[in-house]
Amino acid sequence: MAVDTRDTQQPESAPTRADLCSGPPRRHPRPDGQDSYTISEVVAFTGLTAHTLRWYERIGLMAHVDRSHTGQRRYSNRDLDWLDLVGKLRLTGMPVADMVRYAELVREGESTYGERFELLEATRRDVLARITELQDTLSVLDRKIMFYAEAGSRAR
Repeated sequence: MAVDTRDTQQPESAPTRADLCSGPPRRHPRPDGQDSYTISEVVAFTGLTAHTLRWYERIGLMAHVDRSHTGQRRYSNRDLDWLDLVGKLRLTGMPVADMVRYAELVREGESTYGERFELLEATRRDVLARITELQDTLSVLDRKIMFYAEAGSRAR
């Protein structure tokens, strides 16, 4: 099994293990061999604003971002992978407080696997419930569209 380090914001010295909760890493439009990006490059890659990136760091959703000798933030591929996961969590509707808690648990290490599992499992249940609601809504829309399509063809 391949090792996926997208949610392992552990110190570099800590061993990383396979994360069974995430899929294969998404290929970012990053230059091959590069692992250091300015905030403006990350804005271009992710679609997030610089304000949002700084806010994520301030609230603890992002681990400490390295700085250049002039104090500019320098993001790594690992940071971009983390931001990709955060984006997916946002799409699930997970509250920011839960995302921050998840980030804290990741930084605490393997001893938090159980709590991370529970948090993600609860989010998964919420997503499945939303999917069911959306499928029901789609069925209603499909019936209405079919009605109007048939009514429109009869009126012509």
